[in-house]
Amino acid sequence: MSKQALKSGFWSLLTAVSLLLVTACSHDAPPTADVSALTATKPYNNPAWPAAAVADPTALGFSAEGLQALDTRMKEAVDKGELAGISYALVKDGQVAAFKFHGGQSLGGRPMQEDSLIRIRSIGKTITAVAMMQLWEQGKWKPEDPITKFLPELANLKVATPSDTLDNLVPVSHVPTMHELMTHTAGFGYGLSQTNAVERAFAERGVTNSKDSKALVDAVAGIPLQLQPGQRWAYSIAYDLQGPIIERITGKRLGDYLAENVFTPLAMNDTRYWLTEADRPRVATVYTRNASTGTLEPFLRPADDPFDKYRNYDSGGGGASGLYSTLHDYVRFTQMLLNKGELGGNRILKPETVAFMTQNHIGDLKGVFGGDGYGFGYGGRVSLDGPTETTAQPKGSLSHFSIEGAWYW
Repeated sequence: MSKQALKSGFWSLLTAVSLLLVTACSHDAPPTADVSALTATKPYNNPAWPAAAVADPTALGFSAEGLQALDTRMKEAVDKGELAGISYALVKDGQVAAFKFHGGQSLGGRPMQEDSLIRIRSIGKTITAVAMMQLWEQGKWKPEDPITKFLPELANLKVATPSDTLDNLVPVSHVPTMHELMTHTAGFGYGLSQTNAVERAFAERGVTNSKDSKALVDAVAGIPLQLQPGQRWAYSIAYDLQGPIIERITGKRLGDYLAENVFTPLAMNDTRYWLTEADRPRVATVYTRNASTGTLEPFLRPADDPFDKYRNYDSGGGGASGLYSTLHDYVRFTQMLLNKGELGGNRILKPETVAFMTQNHIGDLKGVFGGDGYGFGYGGRVSLDGPTETTAQPKGSLSHFSIEGAWYW
């Protein structure tokens, strides 16, 4: 990333920030055959990485003025009451240029710090995509497979036409494929926008709050698609459904599979669905802004309580949200992607698999959040051009963000 690109990317970057920001700068990957040798002496081989900033980040190509402006803006967001707290990292070529914290886990509470636990919401979708691609490498599924191969409950899907009513249903043009599920082009709703009858049905029936994976799939089966499969990109329940698929393929709970095959190999020791009472002091509070007063107010629905032992978060909507993590852990995850599937000598994906999942897989379809400058891969949006005057993201960058402010690229 050039100094100018970093500078011009500040303000667009800030619009997505709430409690967590992760920035992983893209760089040219070494040839596949040399990956292990070249990473053998990298600082991220130490499980404690990235909690140690380099002495001279300007040697990485960042301007001192740009880094100071970034940190000043982050601190201002807290000082002005825009946010309760924020943590962010800036990494290039495995070297940490910034790893900082401002504000508190709650207003006036424990300061944000390295072990602060943050509900990462939708950036957990990229973690789910990695798990799916591990199973793809093993031949457990193919992009052209119909989703009913793993979710037979969805065999009778219909399409609401128009989507403003559930009274006029037509047959699907074809059963949605796994490729369409991975790319948000299967036609499902989600319940976030509530702009049509399908979206409202998802919200009113509490689909994303299903008690377990079976209840989730059954709930989705009872609501028509809002689009024909492959018709358009639309953010959807797709990654929630990948949780049950992983469970059915592996015979394991989603949380157990991820712990064994992603979190443990990457030394992501604070990333999980379930929290204990010992974790409570470390949990960052989620806030929403009161539209009338402009003040921040705690926001925690009963269905989001991570201490509720009667809910199966990792098998309900766990494929899309529900994970808690730390800045430390998620930086390690993104560095694994930059390393083409390897970190600290532990390879969890083949280089060619990471290259495949980070390509644009939706062709010319529009609608991806962020505008027409983005396509979508398997697990995140892909920058189609850049850097530009409004974004520092180079062409081909992978990124995602969450409704509660977690963000990476």
